[in-house]
Formats: sequence, C-alpha cells, structure tokens
Amino acid sequence: MATCGIADVGSNTMRLSIYQYDETGFRLLLNKKEMAGLAGYVRGGTLSEGGILVACRVLASFRDLLANLGIEELHVFATASLRNISNTEEAVETIRANTGIPVQVISGAEEAALAYRGALYGSPAEVERGLLADIGGGSTELVVYDQTSIRSCRSLPMGSLSLYTKYVSGLFPTPEEAREIRRAVRSELDRLDGDPVPCPHLRGVGGTVRAVAKICLDLNGGPVGRSFSADEIRKLYKRLNKGDKAALKQILRSAPDRVHTLLPGLIILNSVIRAHQSEQLTVSAQGVREGYLLKYVIAKEAPHVQA
Repeated sequence: MATCGIADVGSNTMRLSIYQYDETGFRLLLNKKEMAGLAGYVRGGTLSEGGILVACRVLASFRDLLANLGIEELHVFATASLRNISNTEEAVETIRANTGIPVQVISGAEEAALAYRGALYGSPAEVERGLLADIGGGSTELVVYDQTSIRSCRSLPMGSLSLYTKYVSGLFPTPEEAREIRRAVRSELDRLDGDPVPCPHLRGVGGTVRAVAKICLDLNGGPVGRSFSADEIRKLYKRLNKGDKAALKQILRSAPDRVHTLLPGLIILNSVIRAHQSEQLTVSAQGVREGYLLKYVIAKEAPHVQA
C-alpha cells in the first residue's frame, strides 16, 4: 500500500490527514489540526499578507512532518479560505514560492460533491432521501441525495468563522448579534432556487457539526456514534442563545477551540434543519479530504484548478 498526506486549507482550521491506500480503499493513520483562522485575516475581500504567511507556516509544518515520517506524497487543496477572496492567485503563488507546495483551489460545487463522496463512502445506501451539510469556517455545502445519487449540490458563502468575524464584536455573540446572524443565514437560504426539499435524515460533516455532537453527548449522554434528534439540536441552540451558563461551560470543556464560532455554526445547522424539515442528525467522521483522496489520488482523476 502507498502512503500520502492530504491537507485541507480551510477558513477556520487547516488539517492534515495521512492515509495508507491502494485501489481497493484506504485507512486513516493520523489526523493533525491547526486553528489557523484564515477568515479572520480577510479585509475587504482580500487575504492579508499575514494570513498568507500563516498558511505558509502551517503547510511547511505539515510538509516537514511528512518528511520526518518518510512520506513524500502530499496533496493540498483549499476551500472557501482561498476561493472567496479577491487575491486567490497571489495567495497560491506566494504559498508555492515560500513552501514549494502547489495548492488546488476547489469550487463550492466541487467541495460539496467531494464531501458527499467521502461522507457516504463505505456506508449502506440510504433508502430515504437525505441531506448532507458540510458547515465549514467560510462556507456551507448542502447536498440533497437519494440513495447513491446526487439530486442537487449547493454552496453557500457563509460559515461559522466568517459569520463570527462579520457580526460578533466580543468572544460570544450578544442576543442582537445572534439575531443578525440568523437573519443573514435565512437570507442566504432564501436565495437558493426553489423551495428546500424535505429531508428527514441529515448527515453532518465538518468541525462545527462534530463539536455540536460532542457537546450534546457530554450534556445528555448516550453511546458514542449515536444520532441526534432535531429537537436535541434545537434545545442546545436555545440554551446557548439564552446564555445558559452550564451550556457555555460545556463548550469550554468539550470544544474550547470553538467557543467563539460554535453559536454562529449552530445557527447555520439549526436553520438548515428547519428549512429542510430534518428530523435526525448523523455525524460522519469522513468528509471532503476522504472524497479528495478517492477522486484525485486513488481514482487518479485529473484535478481542475479553479481560476
């Protein structure tokens, strides 16, 4: 089996996953996460020099880690962090010049399709219609599917960190700031063509969804890997929105690195649940990096770099 690293340059976190793979499948060996917060370096639609250098530093550390492990193969892609800025080309070229690492910037539709491919890999086919939601730091991808077929693929230019950066002045949103975030999220959902398709089952991907699941488990108990009802998600949202001290303290215990972005991300999740009338949330441990591995490394499809 071959071994490679897949690095994801996200708006909130930058992640490196190391896999063993062959033509039959893959096995995850290691995950490493850096809270880079690149969306916080965007001013007037431009990623600052400081933000680009943060990306260079983190990617260089990933490259050096792989070298120390004797792994030569590294694939790097960027999502909304470099896609939704005005100086994408400059950022990509600066990263290459400083680290020697080429970065593939993928479109929102491509990100959604890869998240779907990775999340459902190895899972039994869904009998009922499903919705996949990948809530990232700078964008949210929504995929409606039936069994193994994609019906629609959408990417919304909003994420947990971008909403926090735009609307929140302190560490945690005030009630008025939370209302502004809700209005912004509903506005983006209303802009989608057609009425939202009812999807009883929601499969969640991304750091926000995993953090929400962990907090729900820690607060309410139950076996690891269980599903969560829409009502359970709504109750957590209401507790945080009201400033419930026990719930806030649980964030610090369960997901301290997301204390500032959790409520904005939870507002997105709760709004998606309401719009699509979802009844149950299942959290997927796999997502866009596994989809990228399956498509561009194992299947060896030619990558398309977004201009």
